[in-house]
Amino acid sequence: MNINNYNFNKTPKKEAGPTTNKTELTQKDSIPHRDTLSTKKDDFFLPLQRNYKIQYATEYVVTQLDNNFLNAGYQKFTGGGSPIYMNPGINGLFKIGMTDLLEDKKIVGGFRIAADLSSNEFILSYDDRTKRLDKQLVLHRESLSNVTDGNGDLLKIHTNEAIYRLRWPFSEVTRLGGSLTYRNDQTVYLATDDANLAKPYTYANWAEAKLEYVFDNTIQKGLNLYNGLRFKLFAEYYKQIDAQSSDMTVLGLDIRHYTKIHRDLIWANRFSASTSLGSQKLIYYMGGVDNWFNPKFDNSVRVATDQNYAFQTIATPMRGFYQNIRNGNSFALFNSEIRWPIFKYLIGRPIRSDMINNFQIIGFGDLGTAWNGNSPYSSENSLNTTIMGGNFGNPITVTLQNHTNPIVGGYGVGFRTRIFGYFVRLDFARGVEDGVILPRITYLSFTQDF
Repeated sequence: MNINNYNFNKTPKKEAGPTTNKTELTQKDSIPHRDTLSTKKDDFFLPLQRNYKIQYATEYVVTQLDNNFLNAGYQKFTGGGSPIYMNPGINGLFKIGMTDLLEDKKIVGGFRIAADLSSNEFILSYDDRTKRLDKQLVLHRESLSNVTDGNGDLLKIHTNEAIYRLRWPFSEVTRLGGSLTYRNDQTVYLATDDANLAKPYTYANWAEAKLEYVFDNTIQKGLNLYNGLRFKLFAEYYKQIDAQSSDMTVLGLDIRHYTKIHRDLIWANRFSASTSLGSQKLIYYMGGVDNWFNPKFDNSVRVATDQNYAFQTIATPMRGFYQNIRNGNSFALFNSEIRWPIFKYLIGRPIRSDMINNFQIIGFGDLGTAWNGNSPYSSENSLNTTIMGGNFGNPITVTLQNHTNPIVGGYGVGFRTRIFGYFVRLDFARGVEDGVILPRITYLSFTQDF
């Protein structure tokens, strides 16, 4: 083939010069001379270089109904004799992501509109991944309505956050991350009566620093199916700027291991634990599952009033119980699941139906506890103490020492699949407390497992 003069099928051939008999051409004549090649090579030149101008294009647009927070973080402690973890409930979510051509820079914006049109949430983030050190700036605002304080007054809490994150990858499977956060909590008393109407707004300003080490060599074998190991070790420090001697330290870990039993049959295990220290603390409410469709809170379990809690969160999954079956500034939890995508496993060929292809049967067991003090069996643990009386109707205060086993467990079966783009989980669980098997509890939730 003559690379200097070739034609496509539909390209008209150029007019040839003086006709020459092909038989007169020798093999030597058909090979271009070196001087001819060098001349053709000199005719080639590179185009002018131009600066790359960043242009963003839409990467994805999400509009859906769900019960997720846009940026799940610690909630301000509701406190009092009737604490409760504020769940987002079913809300409308809109989220859009934009990225440049080289995917080095990314902008994400979104908002969550609650059913009451009051507990809304907004987020805006900017990612810069042009170099090895990834940088991210996040602006976040969240509102929680109808919060009850210790006096029974209704509140509305506005949380505004500015987060600056850095991530340094050591390899394809490990990285070190850190973040600096400014947080402002504004508490508004709802005008339910004249007394609340006269109360001024209160503010709490926090500076936060977080450091985490992440290892992840998992391989995704399907939806909610993995092989490998991943874990995270983290440390957090919180300092209230507008208060003296007000700080908090949080230490924790989360380890997850996925073992292939046979083909797509996976055994998933997770161990997570955390504790909070300092003049103010974080309370963990153990029980239930993440993104529970109709969450229930167990107010019969006492919350310690002498721990000076500043924030609250949930420790899940602990199936077989409502939220707050155990609480405290420390928790430890072990979860084990057998995940079996039955149709995908038995049929062994591509399945067109997304719902059938991702349908899974889950067998699970949970074991854990949350506590105050040095250990779950410590006398400082609020679970081991019941205080009765001490009010206007009964001025006599009685302190009762309990001997309840702080460790609880749960077991059961669940079903998983994806319907209309939502990953739906349905669990039937029974809890075990003090050796007693409790009545079954059904959980419906809309998020993937650990």
